Amino acid sequence: MSPRNPPVLESERLILRPHVAQDFDAVARLWADPEVVRFISGILATREESWARLLRYMGHWQALGFGYWAVTLRDGGDFVGEVGFANFRRDMQPGLDDVPEAGWVLSPAVHGRGIASEAVACMHRWAEQHTDWSETACIFDPAHEVSQKVARRLGYTPRPEARYKGGTVLVMARPIAR
Repeated sequence: MSPRNPPVLESERLILRPHVAQDFDAVARLWADPEVVRFISGILATREESWARLLRYMGHWQALGFGYWAVTLRDGGDFVGEVGFANFRRDMQPGLDDVPEAGWVLSPAVHGRGIASEAVACMHRWAEQHTDWSETACIFDPAHEVSQKVARRLGYTPRPEARYKGGTVLVMARPIAR
């Protein structure tokens, strides 16, 4: 795997593919949805912020050899969200110490269908086969129970809470199986 050529991953119902500039409108719609941002920041993203996010996702692959994928439905190709790993170097206490941070955000149109679990399991299979990471971590608003359930289902366990942007976040970690 070359950092300049992010892989395409497939599962039963999904294709996880690298983001492309043509995803901009879909990314902007996703991050302007109140349900999507409810437990992330609570603030709708502007188109400018969504463009910066899209470029950050693409840049992760270039700089670090890992990043986020656009999640599309195998049946019809609809863009339904984003999943992946990142190193955002968050100003968190305690920090993640360069442990790759797993993240996922899906359109409310596919909530409750197991799409998040399927996509997150798919990206973790990639990590198990193509990285030397010993673990990954994820952070959540403590009230975001649905994403915590997805994380637990995939082997994440709680760690001590952290302080981030004036609030408390739940940190969870998962060893990488070999």
